[in-house]
Amino acid sequence: MTATAPRLRAFLDSAGPAALVEVADAKGSTPRERGAQMLVSAGGIFGTIGGGTLEFMAIDRAREMLREDAQADAESVFLDVPLGPEIGQCCGGRVSVQIRPIDPALRQNLVETAEAEDARRPHVYVFGGGHVGHALSSAFALLPLHVTVIETRVEALEGMPETVATSLTPVPEEAVREAPSGSAFVILTHDHALDFLIVSEALARTDAAYVGMIGSKTKKATFRSWFAKNGGNAADFSRLICPIGGETVKDKRPAVIAALAAAEIMTALFSAVGKA
Repeated sequence: MTATAPRLRAFLDSAGPAALVEVADAKGSTPRERGAQMLVSAGGIFGTIGGGTLEFMAIDRAREMLREDAQADAESVFLDVPLGPEIGQCCGGRVSVQIRPIDPALRQNLVETAEAEDARRPHVYVFGGGHVGHALSSAFALLPLHVTVIETRVEALEGMPETVATSLTPVPEEAVREAPSGSAFVILTHDHALDFLIVSEALARTDAAYVGMIGSKTKKATFRSWFAKNGGNAADFSRLICPIGGETVKDKRPAVIAALAAAEIMTALFSAVGKA
């Protein structure tokens, strides 16, 4: 996923006068959480507070605020909205939305906050640019992550999404040692011996949020034996996810594996963030 801060700057540079719409309070079942934001200009929006009638109401009120006649008096307004049948939503909760015009100070704060959030995005390292590696990279490209695909073969890195970083190296395991704390490691190279080497390095990282290897029960059992012979212990081995994406869905097409694995990895990453 493209970093938020550059897209935010581009929107603000081209939008003209704009308003910030923010969920100030959320009670019960609501489309978005407290703090969710969107920006509204006369001709566009950036972000979302959950869609539906609630969002349409907020956009209309923000644009009313931005009209030239009203702007001189506009400071900040609140909408208190019950999410029930009266507005065509059945969430059942209640949302308070704050709407305020974006002045230079607020603009700077929004950009700095986006930059900080971009810097905190979890890191995912995908080892292998084969069919599943490409499919997984495409799935990750839509998500708020720093993704790097690492390969020993130059041709395997061709056609990767623009928002995904690539690294061509004869020693891919070095990327594991240099990765930030809390990273996810997904191992799916063309070579089982290379897979085992990278997985071993990843399991040595007790601060990893996720270590997964593509494969079967047989491959996992073979790795268990290899890992034990090379000094690995049962506690570290138990942290390995293999096969990636689980075994409930019996579909081995790369795009399906990628979708299941992406959900699994996102759950691991953001569970780890919640525990930090």
